[in-house]
Amino acid sequence: MEQQFDVILTGSDGPVEGIATNINYDGYGRGYEFKSLDETLHLVVAKDNKGRWIRVTGTEPYLSGWVDELVEQISKQ
Repeated sequence: MEQQFDVILTGSDGPVEGIATNINYDGYGRGYEFKSLDETLHLVVAKDNKGRWIRVTGTEPYLSGWVDELVEQISKQ
């Protein structure tokens, strides 16, 4: 079963609420997919070959700080 948890990211116009899901992403292994409740934001993060969390895909435009915010909330799970 997929692990899911609530996430709130900081948007330019206010908080962006959504759900993060633990996924397997081709070429990266384990990653996380964030989908906002209003369906305006989609973000997938995974670790690169050096162990750093990176944005793999998602909607444009996006704020680069969202990766850090999402990873911070992932680490609390």
